[in-house]
Amino acid sequence: MAEILLITGLSGAGRSQAADALEDLGWFVVDNMPVELVDKFVELAGVSVDKSSRLALVIGVTSQQTDAVKLVPRLRGAGHDVRILFLEASTQSLVKRYTESRRKHPLRSETGTVSEAIEHERDLLEPVREFADKVIDTSGLQLAQFKTQMSELFSFEDLPDTLQVSVVSFGFKHGLPLDVDSVFDVRFIPNPHYDETLRPLSGLDTPVRAFVLEQPATRDFLDRVEGLFESLIPAYRNEGKSYLTIAVGCTGGRHRSVAIAEALSLRLANRGVQARVAHRDIEKN
Repeated sequence: MAEILLITGLSGAGRSQAADALEDLGWFVVDNMPVELVDKFVELAGVSVDKSSRLALVIGVTSQQTDAVKLVPRLRGAGHDVRILFLEASTQSLVKRYTESRRKHPLRSETGTVSEAIEHERDLLEPVREFADKVIDTSGLQLAQFKTQMSELFSFEDLPDTLQVSVVSFGFKHGLPLDVDSVFDVRFIPNPHYDETLRPLSGLDTPVRAFVLEQPATRDFLDRVEGLFESLIPAYRNEGKSYLTIAVGCTGGRHRSVAIAEALSLRLANRGVQARVAHRDIEKN
């Protein structure tokens, strides 16, 4: 049995960077793998690649990605553990990347502008995105941040049959995160921002954490959310879900959401669920 990760997504969203990161993690990586050769490659890899290795196949061309989805049931039926990673980014971010790199979008010849080509490709790949096991939005990620996220998701320390849980804090004024499964709005909790002594701090600092967590509304919220995921997480595991991302949002993403994301991860840990915590907007104003 092989563990196979199909890397898909929008042009310019980071497929090559994902391949580099996985190669650094010890994956056996093949870039621009033609779909027609996947079955044969997996068959050969079962002989030539050590069983503890993992196969990462970058599917580049848009039409090839659509065809790759059709391979998954057959590969899983043959006993392989197959996951699809889909990388996306905002149109604004992708246009900027193409402008800076001066590269041509692969669908540019079919449309008038780069942004039109991006939107066209987004429409074509929507079925792939819907089928993906994990979606990562790379719009606001620096390369180092992206590599860190790839390492946390796909390092060899992670077991393929383990549900990987992430809790991310964010600020609504900076936009909703796109690659999440559940979103919780904690703007009903009193805001430390209006306390001049707390404003310069973040939810990682003890005074802010104490202010937020000592609110009766916070304790009730955490009790209810903990109870919710106590029943949901086993159900997700039973369905074979590989990733669960929980987003907690406040106004700016610096105080309330950070403290609550940390507290929620600790509560999950007490129930035997190890969750990765990230704070998307903690450094933003």
